[in-house]
Amino acid sequence: MSIKKKISLTFTLLVMVILILNNYLQYMHSKDQLLDSIEREINLVTEEVTFQIENAQKGALYVENMIGRELRTASIAALNSLPPRHEDITNEQLVQIAKELNVSHITLFAKAEDDIVGVKSTDSHEIGIGTKEWGYWYTAFEQLFALEPVTVEEGLTLPNYWSGPIEIASSNPDHTDKWGYYYDGTTNYIINPYMRDKEVLEYEEKFGPVKVMNRFTSKLDGILEITVFNPETFGKADATVTINGNKFIKISDEPIWYGSYEYENTATDRDYIQKTLKTGKSEQYTEPLQGKDVQKTFIPVKDNEQSYVIGIAYDYGLVQQQLTHDLMDHIGLLLLSMVIVFIASSIYSRTITKPISYVVAQVNEIAKGNFGKRLKMQRTDEFGVLAENVNALSESLKIYTDDLVKSKKIIEFQAYHDPLTSLPNRRFIKEKVMVLEQTAKELNQPISIIFLDVDRFKHVNDTLGHNIGDELIVEISKRVLACVQTEKSIVARQGGDEFIILLENHNERDTMKIAEAIVETVKQPYKMGDHELYVSASCGISMYPEHSQDVETLIMYADMAMYEAKNLGGNKAVRYNEKMNDQNKERAQIESKLRKAIEDNMLEVYYQPKINAKTNELKGVEALVRWKDAELGFVSPALFIPIAEDTGLIQPLWEQIMEKSCKQVATWNKNREAKLALSVNFSARQFQDTPNIVEKVTSILHNCGLSPKLFEIEITESVLMYNTNETIQALISLQSAGMKIAIDDFGTGYSSMSYLTSLPINTLKIDQSFIQDITEEYQNSEIASAIINLVKSLQLEVIAEGVEKEHQKQYLLDHNCENMQGFYFSKPIPANLFEKQYINRIE
Repeated sequence: MSIKKKISLTFTLLVMVILILNNYLQYMHSKDQLLDSIEREINLVTEEVTFQIENAQKGALYVENMIGRELRTASIAALNSLPPRHEDITNEQLVQIAKELNVSHITLFAKAEDDIVGVKSTDSHEIGIGTKEWGYWYTAFEQLFALEPVTVEEGLTLPNYWSGPIEIASSNPDHTDKWGYYYDGTTNYIINPYMRDKEVLEYEEKFGPVKVMNRFTSKLDGILEITVFNPETFGKADATVTINGNKFIKISDEPIWYGSYEYENTATDRDYIQKTLKTGKSEQYTEPLQGKDVQKTFIPVKDNEQSYVIGIAYDYGLVQQQLTHDLMDHIGLLLLSMVIVFIASSIYSRTITKPISYVVAQVNEIAKGNFGKRLKMQRTDEFGVLAENVNALSESLKIYTDDLVKSKKIIEFQAYHDPLTSLPNRRFIKEKVMVLEQTAKELNQPISIIFLDVDRFKHVNDTLGHNIGDELIVEISKRVLACVQTEKSIVARQGGDEFIILLENHNERDTMKIAEAIVETVKQPYKMGDHELYVSASCGISMYPEHSQDVETLIMYADMAMYEAKNLGGNKAVRYNEKMNDQNKERAQIESKLRKAIEDNMLEVYYQPKINAKTNELKGVEALVRWKDAELGFVSPALFIPIAEDTGLIQPLWEQIMEKSCKQVATWNKNREAKLALSVNFSARQFQDTPNIVEKVTSILHNCGLSPKLFEIEITESVLMYNTNETIQALISLQSAGMKIAIDDFGTGYSSMSYLTSLPINTLKIDQSFIQDITEEYQNSEIASAIINLVKSLQLEVIAEGVEKEHQKQYLLDHNCENMQGFYFSKPIPANLFEKQYINRIE
């Protein structure tokens, strides 16, 4: 943009800012006036509604007591018409008497063995109904039968009589009743006449606040609805009661006492209602509801008997319409002013832009590479200084460009190559594939990408240092290059221990052949000084255009296939398929939700008992992690535990389960003479940080109040395959602290049996597969028997997992294996259920 235009725009923008600021202040002033008017209107409505509610409540109480006295009269009249024993009365008699006394229904209540029951009634729902769960109503009935004055606070008490408050009928929640209860000792039943629905609610319908509220919403512009909220129950789920098998909400617990609630926003309204009741001040917010911008105002009302909140919904769109109208007027004035200022500033800018054009022409020549020309401008002001600087710039650029040509090749090499191996880097591969894509499309030729990751390379770095690791990477790069020496292939280093191999015009068979050759050569031993190292390679393969026509996607698919190769044990090449993408998405989803579950402390601990089957004694429990997600449901530990190990989430997951289970078992043991032992599974990842594992476990046990002697660490044989010396030392330290060490799933691992005599092991757990294979004729029992004999000979403890049937239990007892766990005794169950079934039963 030219300076002339910039000057014009600068002045124009300056004036525009001033005018916008002025219009903004006018806009805010208009808005404040409108909001003040709305607030006055809301205060007026609130005062009137409050007044009507108070009058309605006083009138309703008067009418309620009057109905109560009438029901006493009806009770005495019914008493004179009925035999003293309810056995001699029929329901048809009660129907006739109810009509004569002009009451809705009559029920007779009599004492049962441990209850007061409706024995006869004009209402079929009342017959056989129990009252013991009615709370203070039952108390009133007991006092009537005892010929004592009723002392409950609710209702109306008269001699030999009590009238319950107006309430929803628990026997038939479709109705609202006013009851009377009379007993003078001359009968074996309480007489209960009552009015129903219209007879008890007619006063509120005629004289309640609803008519006034409807008048405001129909005559005052902007008021959408008025609602009187019950702050005790609004927005809460626990207001419903269940009596005699019927679910209903008591009148006093209704969330809305008066008015409508069409503009629902329950969660937000509940928070504002609680806030305004707490502060004693009105609160409001604005939010789109039912297609309108609604401003909701909440006003608390408190008196000696009860508190409530009046909510007024106002159509905030009316305010916006008025403000928009005012804003358009201001915008019109703003645009007119802008046009005038722009014309004036354009005329002024021409006087100072001419010398600038001369300098710009020379700068354009410099930009084209025409250095050496000099500006001739006889001026002593800023333009003269600018001309001299431009001349100096021209000379400097000449020198700079000469140097730049020399260093360009070096910079390009560094930008596209890995400094350690001098192989091309990821940027080079990306740009190369983009070029090859065009060629491949024209010639209909495939492109292959092999993504290589070195297995166990991190272990080399951690144990021998990064210098040895760098040397190993260089040697691996040389071997890979030797496998793909062809003009149509490129080997690049992705970073760390990852390589990308790009193959042009290679079909699937040739690509797989090269990948397998790479796997084979990488696994050969490496001589690094005094060290002989063994690593392997996992390769993933993706093909263009079969799998994708996008470079980044191809690399990502090859990466997925590489991880699949690792999941299959590594040291192999795997071709990408669509199932891997689905698995990758599922894995990412589980990882995200698992991370959130750990942060929110949502993981559960289930407990499976360990039983001495000979004495039927509960010896201990094994803590097992369980996870139920709101969307995924119950997620199998076999699915989320490996993900937790791969992503580093296993440590916080393990700590959470440790703390929960240790606290729980310590609590159970407080009142037990025979203390329970706790077993917790440890992942191999726990022993990758061996210096801290002992301190961490000891700290958790101490903080939870659980003795180390009651704690057992369960590990699998795979734990012993990494950092063997450090792992053994950590196990020795844990055992020295009083803890026991158990080998889980014994017999399914691949490590040497020699560790049984060299490791600090206390217990072997026979894997469930060997137990469940045992038939009723004791066939397929040889492995289980051999393991039991081996363990006994080594003077170790043994426990059998997966016991599900009686004959399996009996076989183990016959072969001196008394300690067992499995579905025969109990599946893993949550703490509350375990406590009911075992803690409170077995001692």
